[in-house]
Amino acid sequence: MLEIKNLSVSMDGRELLHNIDMHVACGARHLLSGSNGSGKSTLVHAISGNPAYTIDSGQIIFDGRDVTTDNTTTRALLGIFVGAQNVPEIPGLTVLSFLKHSCAAHTHFDTGRDLSMGEFLNELEMAREKLNIPKDWLNRGINVGFSGGERKRLMLLQLVMTRPKLAILDEPDSGADADTQKQIADTIAEMTDTTFLFISHQAQFTKLVKPSAETKIKNGKIIGG
Repeated sequence: MLEIKNLSVSMDGRELLHNIDMHVACGARHLLSGSNGSGKSTLVHAISGNPAYTIDSGQIIFDGRDVTTDNTTTRALLGIFVGAQNVPEIPGLTVLSFLKHSCAAHTHFDTGRDLSMGEFLNELEMAREKLNIPKDWLNRGINVGFSGGERKRLMLLQLVMTRPKLAILDEPDSGADADTQKQIADTIAEMTDTTFLFISHQAQFTKLVKPSAETKIKNGKIIGG
């Protein structure tokens, strides 16, 4: 699903990743581990296409396509989902509106057809009930007034609604209580059509997810995998 070849990444002239080689198999629950500052989040940014990071050399191959020069939007529409560690508040943009536009964009990209409001609302209601998300959350601004654990549950809702080919979750357990961590792990287990690459520092959460593979990174270099 994902292959990274000799990838070197820098920011403001400072090299952050050096000759990264790794692959994530289709259907994997792949753990990316390493201490704080080792380069894990930088690799996530590079895979997702964050323009603040410069790819100095190497390739990112996703689902058989070279996406190294593709922008963030294209990568997202192709099926790369990123559950970031820190997501900003977006006042004025409701959860409902955000999800509708996101799902409509994915549907049109994948099928060429428009997503009807009825179809969207039916899928949203099923996902909301499954994740036990209060209905009133849908009319609130993105992450405005939400706790860390609640933000993780909103991330799960977007994940379930868009059904990506690859979900990259950067410390999804951070700020989440035990029940939310279990809900995240259960959702990962249930989404068998999605490949997962996740970062975690918590042994208990990692145990819940049961990773099928692990890659370790230190000082911007792969040290195992």
